[in-house]
Amino acid sequence: MKEVQEVMNELARYGNSSYKKVYLSQGAREPLYGVKIGDLKKIAKRYKHEHTLALALYRTGNSDAMYLAGLMADPQQMTPELLEEWVNAANWYILSEYAVAGVAAESPYGTDMARKWINSDQEMVANAGWATWAHLVAFLPDDELDEQEIDQLLDTVRTTIHEKANRVRYSMNNFIIAVGGLYSPLSEKAMQVAKEIGDVIVELEGNQFKAPSAPDQIKKIKGAGEPGTEKGSE
Repeated sequence: MKEVQEVMNELARYGNSSYKKVYLSQGAREPLYGVKIGDLKKIAKRYKHEHTLALALYRTGNSDAMYLAGLMADPQQMTPELLEEWVNAANWYILSEYAVAGVAAESPYGTDMARKWINSDQEMVANAGWATWAHLVAFLPDDELDEQEIDQLLDTVRTTIHEKANRVRYSMNNFIIAVGGLYSPLSEKAMQVAKEIGDVIVELEGNQFKAPSAPDQIKKIKGAGEPGTEKGSE
């Protein structure tokens, strides 16, 4: 496919050795060029929803191309089989939490995939599952979410988060923030769970640090009415 090579050549030109070093330290795997997210978005604007090209780019296995594919793909054309292919190929959190989860959530199969993935023993798959749930909470109208199911997921986070794998803990914490800040029916319960679980410790670049404070982030989203905090905003 001629366009694939053209895009790969462009990615190579945008490649940055400093960014590549940072990405590798955060868990990325070769091959990659180290393209800044801003530059990937520039390319994506020219190829938005060129779905076939996006699928071909994801299959290159190049991390930059895979992230770009997530920006380009048409979620409505994704199938469960394609989503499974994508999540199983996502080898670090930038791909699982953003490229995969973002596309999955906007596809017709987002809820089904999220339900399945959170039960996986594979860290990046489970991470993608919880990230997909957070994306779903963020953009679906409240009345399109199953309150009982979200309530049960909050209980799951409450009782299991600290025993989960590193990036799974991080995306579970983000799920709590999304529910607390954006899902009115269970906002108070999410805040309660956020306080109960306390600090969520994750590892990045070999160092331990605290994930964003869920209570603080929920207050920030709800308190200021800032532009960009409403559902569906970019």
